[in-house]
Parts: sequence; C-alpha cells; structure tokens
Amino acid sequence: MVEGRQVTVGTMRVRQSLFTTHPARTVVLAFATVILGGTVLLSLPIASEQGSATGFVTALFTSTSAVCVTGLVVVDTGTYWSGFGEGVILALIQVGGFGIMTLASLLALLISGKLRLRMQLTAQAETKSLGIGDVRRVLLGVAATTLAVELAVGAILALRFRFGYANSIGGAVYLGFFHAVSAFNNAGFGLHTDSLTRYAQDAWVTLPISVAVILGGIGFPVLLELLRHRKRRRTTGRRRWSLHAKLTLVTTAALLLAGTVLTCLLEWDNPGTLGPFDGDEKLLNGFFYSAMSRTAGFNAVDIGALDASTLLMTCMLMFVGGGSAGTAGGIKVTTFAVLAAAILAEVRGEPSSSILGRRLAPHVLRQALTVALLGVGLVVAATLALLTVTKSSFEAVLFEAVSAFGTVGLSTGITADFTVSGRLILILLMFVGRLGPVTLVSALALRERTRRYQLPEERPVIG
Repeated sequence: MVEGRQVTVGTMRVRQSLFTTHPARTVVLAFATVILGGTVLLSLPIASEQGSATGFVTALFTSTSAVCVTGLVVVDTGTYWSGFGEGVILALIQVGGFGIMTLASLLALLISGKLRLRMQLTAQAETKSLGIGDVRRVLLGVAATTLAVELAVGAILALRFRFGYANSIGGAVYLGFFHAVSAFNNAGFGLHTDSLTRYAQDAWVTLPISVAVILGGIGFPVLLELLRHRKRRRTTGRRRWSLHAKLTLVTTAALLLAGTVLTCLLEWDNPGTLGPFDGDEKLLNGFFYSAMSRTAGFNAVDIGALDASTLLMTCMLMFVGGGSAGTAGGIKVTTFAVLAAAILAEVRGEPSSSILGRRLAPHVLRQALTVALLGVGLVVAATLALLTVTKSSFEAVLFEAVSAFGTVGLSTGITADFTVSGRLILILLMFVGRLGPVTLVSALALRERTRRYQLPEERPVIG
C-alpha cells in the first residue's frame, strides 16, 4: 500500500498518494510523452516532403515547439514537411494548446460520463479550476469555446484566401483552418516561408488572427467567465466579475495598447518594417505586432529589421505573456499585475498590497515574485549558454531565449543557425517555459503550510 495522508474533498475522505499530492507532475509527464510521440512520427520518412527520415534533434525541436505552442522552427513548415507531417504538427498544436490532461479528462468524461478523483485533480491543476466541482463544467466549456473560435476564424480566413487570393476551395480551407488553430493556440506555425508578411496590408487576414490570438491568450477561465456573465446579464441584468478576470482583461488591454503605441513610435520611419506603409497600415501592423508579441509568433514585418529598442520592448512583452490557464506563455499578466501592485504599495508606504478594490494575500505576492525571479534567472542562464555556442549578437540571442521561454515563436532568423547544443537548450527552455509556471505554482500551493511559531524579526539593509 502506498503511504500518504488523508484529505477531505467535499464530504469524502481519500488517501493521497504521491500522485495526488503533486498532480502537476502528471501534467509534465504527459507533455513529455506526447512530445516524444510527436518526435517519432515526425522522424518517419512519410513526414518529410523529400521522403527521407528527419534527424532526431530536428524532429524533437519541431515536436517540442508544436506541443509547447511556441512556433520556433529550424526547418520551414510549409516546404519541408509533407501533408502528413503538417497534420502531425497541427495535431500536436491542438493537443498542446488545449491541454493534454484536459483533453484526456474530457475524453474520459465523454466516454464514461464521470471522472475519477485522480483525473479531476490533474485537470484542476492544468485548467486552474476553482474547485473539484468546477472541473466538469470547465472541461466542457473549454472544448466548446475552442471549437467555436477555431471554426469561426477558420471560416473567415478560408473565405478570404478563396476569394481574395484565388486559392482553390480545398487549399483555402486548409490554409484558413491551419492558421486558425495555430492562432487560437498561440502557436505561430504558418505554412508560408515569410509567415504572414505577404498579408501585412490585409486586415481581413491579420485582424481575425489577432482576435484568435487574444482570445486564446487571455485564458480559458476568463473566457468562460465572459460567456457565463453574458448569460447572467441577459437574465438578471447584473454583472459581477472575479478579480482574476478583471486583472487579466485590464492588464491585457494595457499591454496591447502600450505595445501598439511603442511599436508605431519606434518603427514608424523604419524602411525595413513600417516605413513603406501608409498611416492606417502602420497602425494595423503596430497592433498586429503587439498582439503577436504576447506569445503568438506570427509576423507581418521582418523581425530581423527591427530596431534594437523595439527588440528590447518585445522581450518585455514576451516575458510577461498572456493569461493563466490559456494557450499563452510567459510569467502571465496576473503575475505582472500583482508585482506592480506590490511595488506601488511599497512606494506609498502601505502595509499591504491591494488592487481593484481587493487586498492581496501575502502568499500570492510570494508566488508571483518566485515565478518572476525564476523566469528571469532561467532566461539569463539560457542566454549565457547560447552565447557560448553562437556568434550571433547579444540582442538577437536574448530575443531568441525570451521567445522560447515565453513560448512566443518570434525570431530574428537565427534559430536554424544554432548547433545541436544550442537547439537542445532552446528545447529545454520551451518545455520549461510552457510548463514551469503551472508546475511551480501548483507545487507551491500544495506545499503551503501553517507554522505554529514565529522567528524573531530582523530588518537587513535593503538598497
């Protein structure tokens, strides 16, 4: 018998094993297993356009990038991979963005109509459900939302590719739905060698993709709350938002606006990026770039031609990322907002941090600080390691490292130039960037305990 401790769930007491004590471990193992499975499939000769077997590191890199919905590539997606290979990549993107344990739990729910406690705990850890009783509703809501957004955006793009660019019906549908799935899952995989540069002046392509990216990036809890409160407002006329939803929406809007304004200011006259466009097109591409910097990975301008100041601004946006329990990466907008509230409270000399009319619990501040500082440390360590295996400039390497950690996929064009050791570093960075915050926060929450005594207080010199 596996020893453990007893916990109470509702009115039921269960014996916790090592698995249920740390359900996030199962999420990590599930992602690793799917990545290895995708690597095997992409290594097959049928997966490449040339009909030859793909090297292990190339297949592993592509599989990791797809499952972790990053979008960094070492070979061009549309020309190197066959239809089978592209199908495998699309499936990996969908599974990785949707959430592997979420998908497994949903399948079990559809087949048997019920979920075991162990599966509910792992699904709760991945979807950030508020409680065990919410898991069933959240799973069905996530599935319905994903299907609805991808179908709607895919249909719009398919119509545009068909009637705006004279693609065949089959080609337009394939292009439309591939990019819709990639966009909603914030993956950034495209079928064109220039990503979306050829559509930079076409709002019928860039705006639907931007909407899909933003919706996928704000996180499923917020999306479900938006839908739930829309129905409630129709019936009762009242609307009460959770603090998480308000924080996510406000911070996302602020970062989108800041990114758009800064991109336009810094690149307005750059002949390699926004310079050739007229005023409206510059604003459109400034907004598109800001949205993509939030972990999507598509680009409509040449990233390698961006000014160094724009690259630094983009690094900050990529590091913050999107909303929790969604398809975005980074340290998450709520972590950023909590840290900003803590700084503001300290500057004002207030005894506790508050935001949007609510006081923040001390353990929330500690968790936010831990996630942010570990993220900084990981990016710095990876950048140092990458600089030892490449001759590229510091800003390009830093950009690549932050893009991998934030599962963004934007690149200045140096990804394919890395040696095997450099690619392995990026693989590890993508994996940790996708699962690190989920695993870390879940582990911290489960390890939280009360202390029956307090140590003597001391104040070291700060600053």
